[in-house]
Amino acid sequence: MSRSMDLSHDILSKAQPHIHSWVNKYGKNFLQWSGPRAQLVLAEPELIKEILNNRDNAFQKQKGEDFIKKLLGDGLVTSEGEKLAKMRKLANSAFHAESLKYLMGSQGIKGFSYRSFHGSTKEIMNMKKEAMSRSMDLSHDILSKAQPHIHSWVNKYGKNFLQWSGPRAQLVLTEPELIKEILNNRDNAFQKQKGEDFIKKLLGDGLVTSEGEKWAKMRKLANSAFHAESLKNMIPAMITSVEVMLERWKHHEGKEIEVFEEFRLLTSELISRTAFGSSYLEGENIFRMLMKLTLLTSRNTHKLKFPGISEYFKTSDEIESEQLEKEIFNSILEIIKKKEEKVMTEEVGSFGNDFLQLLVKAYHDANSSPKISIQDLVDECKTFYFAGQETTNSLLAWTVLLLAIHTDWQEEARKEVLNLFGHQNPNPDGITKLKTMGMIINESLRLYPPVLAITREVVRKTRLGKLTLPAELLLFISNIAVQHDPQVWGEDVHLFKPERFSEGVSKATNNNIAAFLPFGMGPRTCVGFNFAITETKIALSMILQRYAFTLSPAYVHSPLQVLTLRPQHGIQVLLHSL
Repeated sequence: MSRSMDLSHDILSKAQPHIHSWVNKYGKNFLQWSGPRAQLVLAEPELIKEILNNRDNAFQKQKGEDFIKKLLGDGLVTSEGEKLAKMRKLANSAFHAESLKYLMGSQGIKGFSYRSFHGSTKEIMNMKKEAMSRSMDLSHDILSKAQPHIHSWVNKYGKNFLQWSGPRAQLVLTEPELIKEILNNRDNAFQKQKGEDFIKKLLGDGLVTSEGEKWAKMRKLANSAFHAESLKNMIPAMITSVEVMLERWKHHEGKEIEVFEEFRLLTSELISRTAFGSSYLEGENIFRMLMKLTLLTSRNTHKLKFPGISEYFKTSDEIESEQLEKEIFNSILEIIKKKEEKVMTEEVGSFGNDFLQLLVKAYHDANSSPKISIQDLVDECKTFYFAGQETTNSLLAWTVLLLAIHTDWQEEARKEVLNLFGHQNPNPDGITKLKTMGMIINESLRLYPPVLAITREVVRKTRLGKLTLPAELLLFISNIAVQHDPQVWGEDVHLFKPERFSEGVSKATNNNIAAFLPFGMGPRTCVGFNFAITETKIALSMILQRYAFTLSPAYVHSPLQVLTLRPQHGIQVLLHSL
């Protein structure tokens, strides 16, 4: 450092004089000492390549000295293991955002510009918050309320566009042909997006979220529990549960009643009885905790976790969700143990081979492959408690709203019910003949689908239509946007017109099956689809036999996405005894 040098690019003797001297003295690789620790100096390319390409962690970053730590901390340059992987992924996303945007832009896909760390989640949260704060006119044009960011950006960027889920790119799709290709795919190019922490706490690694052999096994069990013959055997239990609800309604005759909460109680009891063979009280405690966890999950869907920080600082929502997860686990485990005792002693449950009984039998099957664990049992129960209750509750509530507004269709449905059943309880044969009610339910599902979006993840570089998609790209299918698209359904898309479905779904969608996705499609179509429809038909039939109903002046129209589509302020109707 004390001497200058000629204008030459031969700088090793100046920059690292000890290396220059000792390479000449000892050879390309030699030993030196960093204080008391030996240090092998390497200048041989083949050895250097072997070290830097090593992936089994044999050669790690040297732990920094005090001054290095003060300068860089334990950041991307100095960290190792899981922390490095997380930080690296975050950094890669930030640096590759523009190149990915260019890749998609060159294929005609526009979108929201990437913002450091939060991507477009901040804008999405702000738009949702603003939408929640305002009421709307009594209209079925609800996309701007339920998914305001999709409504805005479809108009700005086109039917398919790019948004950002934190640091990760997400392709939003509202084009039926591309959606059909994704959902019908059978070579695992598009898999379920791995759930975030709150979703995992709510559903676990159950049928909705799992993949591969585990999913195939659980799907087979669920198919057995909910096939046509099993559903027929569940009808008496469904009728009993509706009768319990209608007994409560006698106290509201000639008065206002809030039906969303009423249907929550009904569907909670139904799923407890039919799928789990347990009492309403046992199920109600689980539903109550799941409802709390659902609200926490919805509130945190777009919140970001920062590697190296989020692990050490938990929010109050995270602490509460962890406690709820433990309590739900213990409550479900208690129900499983009771069912296990019945199965092991070969007792026959009062509702036959319900879903939980099939799960417990599979758990004890020594030849079962893949083996089912206790955690698997709990996760499947959580999934069915949540999905079985939330979707049917939503469907029933919005259908009653529509019939309360459109009393002409309410009367048509009542005539059909009385013609088939008179004042007797619904029977399996008659339920299948409820054509008008089927049309009404389909139109309700189109306008107010319980589930508004389907997510997937691109597993490997693949083609989708004319697009080339990179691995790890997230996919967001907005089925509500498709079902409210005037180019698919016509200019009367936002009107309640059940006659669209008078000749079936294929005719209504012009044979474009992906234009109507209330329960998904393809190999992962909702396994409880027929259960939900049967339950809805029975409940509506029994209500229509006894009551006419109109919309209460107190009703405030505010459809809100809380994982499923809910009425923010409930649905109030005036009940008139017939």
